[in-house]
Amino acid sequence: MFKSTSDRLRIGIMGCADIAWRRTLPAMESNPAVRVTAIASRHQRSAAGFTERFGGVPLEGYGALLDRDDVDAVYIPLPGLLHAEWVSRALAAGKHVLVEKPLTAGYEETRRLVDEARSRDLVLLENYMFLYHSQHTAVRKALAEEAIGELRGFSSAFTIPPKPAGDIRYQRDVGGGAFLDFGGYPVRAAQFFLGHELRVAGAVFRHDRRHGVVMSGSVLLCTPQGVPAQLTFGMEHSYRNTYSVSGSTGRIILDRAFTPPETYQPVMRVERQDHREELVLAPDHQFANVIDTFVGAVVGDRDVTEQQEGSLRQAALIEEIRERAQLVEV
Repeated sequence: MFKSTSDRLRIGIMGCADIAWRRTLPAMESNPAVRVTAIASRHQRSAAGFTERFGGVPLEGYGALLDRDDVDAVYIPLPGLLHAEWVSRALAAGKHVLVEKPLTAGYEETRRLVDEARSRDLVLLENYMFLYHSQHTAVRKALAEEAIGELRGFSSAFTIPPKPAGDIRYQRDVGGGAFLDFGGYPVRAAQFFLGHELRVAGAVFRHDRRHGVVMSGSVLLCTPQGVPAQLTFGMEHSYRNTYSVSGSTGRIILDRAFTPPETYQPVMRVERQDHREELVLAPDHQFANVIDTFVGAVVGDRDVTEQQEGSLRQAALIEEIRERAQLVEV
């Protein structure tokens, strides 16, 4: 339960990541229930650059953030393989935690952290932000109304061009490669539409010898009823950010599915054999919605148990995919 004497949730930021600068901190800044009180980085110079824009005290070293009495909650946008350690330390310090995806690199660590948060009556929320955008609810509604008949398949791709040398994703023990960083988006979307009983039918990962990380790959999942999900991810492609849902009488296509700006009006394309229409949906601010959810959970207005269970299912499925994938050295 929220115990701050302030009228706002006092949040400390652990790490000066690009996603924090561009998307999450502006969303926090616009939320009247939030105040950023401190920003920590490995180098105080980086933290100072952030505090000049967003306020708060610049700190050198992540641990310094956890010792402060003016921090009720921590937002962690660190590289994925650092999450487990710092989420655990933040919970031990009595802080609520909003953490970028993936929460951890495996199911057991995720289970341990969720249990720890619950035992301490603290909020732990993994930021798969696209789940908070209303465009996906609109697609679900169309499916429930049988706009394309019975569900027959799902496909999704999240691919980006190569990153500059030294990018965190190329660092095996820190960023962990393409699959852990953004390959999880299509996997989570498949669960969103096909349910929680997906099985791994196969996977192929392109593994880079020089960096020791997965650069790209394809995954095939299926429901117990045989409805397949064909998923593609990678960081050696042109940019794609899309999914489509196929039915017995047509399909629904959504581009810019995972990272739409808050001013973007999504277009849901519905295609049938003799009919095609484009439905322009309302813009939505998925990052602001995540912050609202997190604040609501901390003050006791919202329950994030289902989100945590989703994180556990995601971690288990990601782990199974990694174990079953055929690695091709390149």
